[in-house]
Amino acid sequence: MKKVTVYSTPSCHFCHMAKDFFKEKGVEFEDFDVSKDLDKRKEMLEKSGQMGVPVIIIDNKDIIVGFNKGELVKVLGIKES
Repeated sequence: MKKVTVYSTPSCHFCHMAKDFFKEKGVEFEDFDVSKDLDKRKEMLEKSGQMGVPVIIIDNKDIIVGFNKGELVKVLGIKES
C-alpha cells in the first residue's frame, strides 16, 4: 500500500474533495492541517515549493498540487469503474 500524505486547510474545497476521494476509494492517508501546524506548513513548502493546498505526496516522491483525480488514479493504480 502506498503512503499518502495530505497537507490541507479546513476551508479548502479541493482539500475536502481529495480526502473524500481517498475515503471513497479506501485509500488510507495522513492529513496535516497547515493552517494550524506551522512545522508541517514549512515541510509542505520545502517539499513542494507551493503554498496552495492541497499538496498530496505519495510514497515521499510523487507530489500532486491540487485535486487532480486523473493523476491520483494513475499514481495510486486505482481502477475506475
